[in-house]
Amino acid sequence: MRGTNLAMTRGGLPRPRWDNRDMRPSTSRGATHPWGEQDTPYLEIGGDEEVRALVDSFYDIIEDESPQLRAMLPRKTTGSRQKLYEFLSGWMGGPQLYWEKHGHPRLRMRHFPFSIGDAEAEEWMRCMRKAMDERSVPDDLRSFLDSKLSESALHLRNRV
Repeated sequence: MRGTNLAMTRGGLPRPRWDNRDMRPSTSRGATHPWGEQDTPYLEIGGDEEVRALVDSFYDIIEDESPQLRAMLPRKTTGSRQKLYEFLSGWMGGPQLYWEKHGHPRLRMRHFPFSIGDAEAEEWMRCMRKAMDERSVPDDLRSFLDSKLSESALHLRNRV
């Protein structure tokens, strides 16, 4: 694929890898990446346990505060939590759990059944920002994730 940096999974499917060529160093003292000092956002956040904790905080916030997003989820959010955890793990540069289990994420296709506009994208980000606050995500990483996740949330819009 042109313009992407892909590696192959064990099953022969392409999987994304971090392409640091276009990323500028952080302005924080000692940081070498926009997200901080570690090689990947996954490592910067603290690995597996912290990615899972972020996802759980995010879904807890949705369940407690966002009837708009809650209505899009199944009654039990266990499966949704697991899939987001798997996705974020690989997306942040950790183990490619989602790719290995489900193949390409096809985010737009998987979210197409839901009516997603600006309000829903912003609400998703509000919940994620609050989860990052609750998990005390470091400032550089938070800024990086906020930017990249906002782009993704806006990309999933399927209505005006």
